Amino acid sequence: MRERPEVAVDELDLASVMHALADPSRLAMVAALDESPEVQCTVLGEAAGTAKSTTSHHLAVLRDSGLVRARHEGQRKFIALRRQELDQKFPGLLDAVIKGMDNSA
Repeated sequence: MRERPEVAVDELDLASVMHALADPSRLAMVAALDESPEVQCTVLGEAAGTAKSTTSHHLAVLRDSGLVRARHEGQRKFIALRRQELDQKFPGLLDAVIKGMDNSA
């Protein structure tokens, strides 16, 4: 199955981004991605404490919202946070959400 094309910067929608960030598992994935330029899917699922099937679902939501991009290398899939584009479209949003996550723990 082919993945949908990446969401263009001008098509990023705040409601979709906030919906994706509203789930604790997806928020944990975004925080992990913020610490590293690129993370393998399985490692990302482990960081968020999700099962393989649940990880796939969460990654699809993150990708559909435009928060992340995927890169394939053989059978492995790597995920990267679209930090620069998101900061351009929604300045300070990711910093506030990730900081808020740190403060709520």
